[in-house]
Amino acid sequence: MSRKIEQKIVGYKVANNDEVAEENPVISESNIIQMHEKVSRPEALSGSTYKIKTPLSDHALYLTINDIILNEGTDHELRRPFEIFINSKNMDHFQWIVALTRVISAVFRKGGDCTFLVEELKAVFDPQGGYFKPGGKFMPSLVAEIGWAVEDHLQKIGLMTVPEIPEHQQQIMDEKRAEYDGKKTPAGDFPSTAELCKKCSMKAVILMDGCMTCLNCGDSKCG
Repeated sequence: MSRKIEQKIVGYKVANNDEVAEENPVISESNIIQMHEKVSRPEALSGSTYKIKTPLSDHALYLTINDIILNEGTDHELRRPFEIFINSKNMDHFQWIVALTRVISAVFRKGGDCTFLVEELKAVFDPQGGYFKPGGKFMPSLVAEIGWAVEDHLQKIGLMTVPEIPEHQQQIMDEKRAEYDGKKTPAGDFPSTAELCKKCSMKAVILMDGCMTCLNCGDSKCG
């Protein structure tokens, strides 16, 4: 940063670090804590638990993600995921579940951008085929559903943004949907002839105005 000197220079001295910090408060904030692997775990952490029920097992999985709050009470307060646990009465997949949670927790604690985990998990496909959840959402695998749960949590704490459909586009979709099914489809449901959307994994894609369009997320091949 440059400054214009409007008076004649009659002397000078070298400023020490304390004087520079008082004049420039940005430098004094260099002790802001960022997420990294050496951040110690507090005695207590706050988090959220998500229930995952699949047709693959009689018992549900309970996924818990605990967050750490850095620089609490300051303007630089950050909430970041710190660890993840999965618990279930079904112990058939115990080994890979433990391995998965340890790896994800290690990535959380490493710091930096951890949102890439979501796409990596959601892209895992079960060779024996996936399953549909109530409401028509398709899950290609149990690991993918864990990815959706992690995404939901990261959106809640502000690390990921929730995709929103523009109001005008939503209005057009609602009108076309009502026109398509004759207003006979119950609220929240999609036409029985709808196809699977590759973007949101909902069975909600129909031919609308000559173009395949998703009634759930608005994705369209026509742009």
